[in-house]
Amino acid sequence: MTISATLSKPTKEVCERLGKNYERVRLFFDADKNAFDVEFFTEKQSFQRVMSVEEAQKFIRDNAGTTFKNCTERTQSEIITTLSNKKGRISVLKKPLSPSERLQEMKGNKNLNRAKNYIINEGTPVPFLVALGVMSADGKVLSAKYDKFRQINRFLEFIADVVPELEKSGGKIRIADFGSGKSYLTFAVYHFLHNIRGLDVDITGLDLKADVIKNCASLAEKLGYSDLHFAVGDIAKYEGGALDMVITLHACDTATDFALSYAVEKGARVILSVPCCQHELNAQISKKDADDVFAPLLKYGIIKERFSALCTDALRAEYLERRGYGVQILEFIDIEHTPKNLLIRAVKKSDTASGKKDDDCALLESALRISPSIKKLLG
Repeated sequence: MTISATLSKPTKEVCERLGKNYERVRLFFDADKNAFDVEFFTEKQSFQRVMSVEEAQKFIRDNAGTTFKNCTERTQSEIITTLSNKKGRISVLKKPLSPSERLQEMKGNKNLNRAKNYIINEGTPVPFLVALGVMSADGKVLSAKYDKFRQINRFLEFIADVVPELEKSGGKIRIADFGSGKSYLTFAVYHFLHNIRGLDVDITGLDLKADVIKNCASLAEKLGYSDLHFAVGDIAKYEGGALDMVITLHACDTATDFALSYAVEKGARVILSVPCCQHELNAQISKKDADDVFAPLLKYGIIKERFSALCTDALRAEYLERRGYGVQILEFIDIEHTPKNLLIRAVKKSDTASGKKDDDCALLESALRISPSIKKLLG
């Protein structure tokens, strides 16, 4: 079976057949997905997609030596090179791998023969995943949804780590998911805590999109998830009771700050937040006003943007610590899938604020001449 393939040296037919002037295409088999990750390269851009094994094999057959003059394909036992000359004659060269090379190939390819011990495993249908189009009715994860499947399991690992804290509530565990969207993770948290761990939970998903909330509420009712609720609302204006855990995933810009503030106000034992679109500090930070030591970081737009995002999350973590939380900043999913991959996990350690005034937050804010919303909300 093919492990990887690279197609290069495009012919005039490449745009006609594939729709763009791709200069090369790379395919890698991922055993987790039982599918191929495929990357298409133009002169200045790259585009990713997932192909089934059958689609990938057909793509190679259809394009090796025709739309692309060169194709190097690797299997577990050989290297296959397909070449096309100026007259269009196609030749195929096969080089068998020696036993030692085969062994090295197996050791070096992390995507082969790898078994994952997921919290939710493939093979047994899970009703909410089937309903949301992640699984087929027989429990097979659809190739186009495998990244989502891994994301769900990765998030449940973070939840599993904090279950002992949630159990301290002594009663029903109250959870709010702010900016729940299509609610893949909201349903997953309910399934894990209630159906797998057997805990008594009450979960509310909140989002601004009325049609999305309506669909989620309908699905929860259909699945019999009686303690999973959905409501239309703005994080900054939401009013509710005490909470044990607050989840906020990809809440845009300062919406994350309002969610963190709300969680602290309601005494949440656990906060899990994946921030998104941290524009506030990027707009406030000025090369002209900030201390000169930051000049190299503020010179280039993309560096300034990322620096601003990191500053935002670092300050959020510091202000949560000042309010009695133990905070970790962790990688949520591989950065190859999205740059929005940092997760702030905060666990309540003390019911009293630290009382720190002259701290690192003030020093950084003064040096950059910034006033973040998290300071106004939790400072």
